[in-house]
Amino acid sequence: MGLKEQYHWILSKLTISKWLTGYTRQAFRSDLSAGVTVGVMVIPQGMAYAVLAGVPAIYGLYASLVPLLLYPLFGTSRHLSVGIVAIDMLIVAAGVGLVADPGTDEYIALVILLAILVGITQIAMSVARLGFIVNLLSKPVIIGFTTSAPLIISFSQLGNLAGIDLVQSQYIYDIVVDLAEKWERYHLVTLAIGGAGILLLGLSRKYFPTAPEALLLVILSSLLVWGLSLDDRGVEVVGDIQGGLPAPMLPSVSFESVRRLIPTILTLSLVQFMNVVTLGRTFASKHKYTISPNKELMAIGTANLFGGFFRSLPVSGSFSRTAVNEQAGAKTPFTNVFAALVVGLTLLFLTPFFYYVPMPALSAIIIVASLGLIEPRQIRYLFRTKERDGYIALFTFATILLIGIQEGILLGVAASLVGVLVRTSRPNVAELGHISGSHFFRDIDRYPEADRIRGLLVLRVDASFSFNNAEFFKEYIISKSETDNRRIEAVIIEGRSINDLDTTAIEALQNVVENLQELNIDLHFAGLKGPIRDVMLRSGLARKLGGTHFHMTTHQAVQYILQKWQQKDASDRRLSDYMDTVD
Repeated sequence: MGLKEQYHWILSKLTISKWLTGYTRQAFRSDLSAGVTVGVMVIPQGMAYAVLAGVPAIYGLYASLVPLLLYPLFGTSRHLSVGIVAIDMLIVAAGVGLVADPGTDEYIALVILLAILVGITQIAMSVARLGFIVNLLSKPVIIGFTTSAPLIISFSQLGNLAGIDLVQSQYIYDIVVDLAEKWERYHLVTLAIGGAGILLLGLSRKYFPTAPEALLLVILSSLLVWGLSLDDRGVEVVGDIQGGLPAPMLPSVSFESVRRLIPTILTLSLVQFMNVVTLGRTFASKHKYTISPNKELMAIGTANLFGGFFRSLPVSGSFSRTAVNEQAGAKTPFTNVFAALVVGLTLLFLTPFFYYVPMPALSAIIIVASLGLIEPRQIRYLFRTKERDGYIALFTFATILLIGIQEGILLGVAASLVGVLVRTSRPNVAELGHISGSHFFRDIDRYPEADRIRGLLVLRVDASFSFNNAEFFKEYIISKSETDNRRIEAVIIEGRSINDLDTTAIEALQNVVENLQELNIDLHFAGLKGPIRDVMLRSGLARKLGGTHFHMTTHQAVQYILQKWQQKDASDRRLSDYMDTVD
């Protein structure tokens, strides 16, 4: 491959090349305005979420720098705001906290290494074109997770809010017990700052939704602590922050620590991907464009990998900042670059101003942002639309709270898969009746005007034949032909919706044919797709039945069977009765 070909190949992989050539001044002004708005918003949020992850607040700013510069190279979403997210940080704290103590040098090194390893995993998934696996996280699992995680996040901040040291745990019960035992140690001034912060944020969101409420809280609370010297009266503050841009660094940890991080790496890789694609699709649908899941994997993986070398925490897409980004008029992913420039300027020149930022104010930001993610109407929607999905969401919600985040997500995925298996193992089989005046056959339970044809049992199978439902179909067809209160002489299976047929199902069908033959009942198929007929031919089932048992339509199958019966008994009037009702 020559240099020119290599250049064009690289350009084909960079999404930025598709929109940068047509970049206009108007788009630049819109992106600049949106980027500055998001940059101002990300500074207090980033610091707060870093604390949530168990690392110094400055790492929240590091995570809002290099990853934001890299995402536009590969990202396909025009509105996604990249950075650290509260739910991701909760997973980080839960996973890395099992390996090292929060706040220690080893813990910080593991968190940074986690970003690098998550990035490598996501890039590998993109190269292998595994974007489809986002579908493993079904909507009920996502809703169960996004309903439980904010509760865990909020409870984890109650220690900072009350000015006491609480047990570091992802289990709400442990936190509540510890909180109750230490009620005499509550620091009232700290509690007042945190409570006032929550009130300010809540009122601001209600009456001034476009205001940078988090930044305002940081400024006001810092001035209050500085003016009244509240840090000398026991209010914990962020303290000294090392200014300057992050220097490249490769964390040094043991192989055993990496091995213990594998479940967290896999969980975070999948959750982040799900988050990015869900957010991307939401805003892409609103603005009439499309995103590529595999390219999003490459974009967020690159941001995590190279961001990790510059001390970044794992990053994905923020719903709140993406919503602000879109409302502020973002036109391209370049808004992330402008937001990163705001953070970079802050790191270079403004870090001394963060000394007096009180920890309860950051906790208030986390609590309000987290609780805002809870939407009970989504669970109500699941129960109203598909009750089984509602129970899966509640199961995921409960297991995350009781067992753990990673375990709860995995159990939720398992519950979804079991639900699919249960649904496909006992799929809908409808008995069809003839609609007078047409060639159509419809479900007799839904169409009272549909008439049975004496001696015929017409069934529609609403699923593929496979190993997990083969026995069900066998038992259903045989029991229906044996126990129905009428004499069945032939069974027709309308197979237009059958998309697959495995060897287990073939064996079950062969048993059905033999059992029906013992009962002097013929089995016919109508409307089978070509690949399904090919499987039946190769298996020998078609030869065993005979070519006359396969028909293009249900009408043709009925007509053939009734003609055959009339040939045996000239007095049989079923054919003429049927034809009289056909238009």
